[in-house]
Amino acid sequence: MTAPPVEDPIRHESDGRRGEFFIEREGRRIAELTYSLADGVAVVDHTWVDPALRGGNFARRLVDAVVQWARAGRIRLVPTCSYVRVVIARTPEYADVR
Repeated sequence: MTAPPVEDPIRHESDGRRGEFFIEREGRRIAELTYSLADGVAVVDHTWVDPALRGGNFARRLVDAVVQWARAGRIRLVPTCSYVRVVIARTPEYADVR
């Protein structure tokens, strides 16, 4: 019996005004989501996944992470990134962070 594969961990770094959620593998960034924060509103402006890994679940996992973070901090998300905007609009469970 083999163990299920372990997902790459998502890391979060912020200086209080700008932040990013990202995934690294073997010391190399393979996916990222960035935002700017002011007055309880986080503008999510960019999502990127290494072209060789697109079509997987990396970008969606990053959106899930930023939503969980926003909920914990009672922060409203305003996505200017087209991918994040579509995911949030199509996921009724995310209505509380819009």
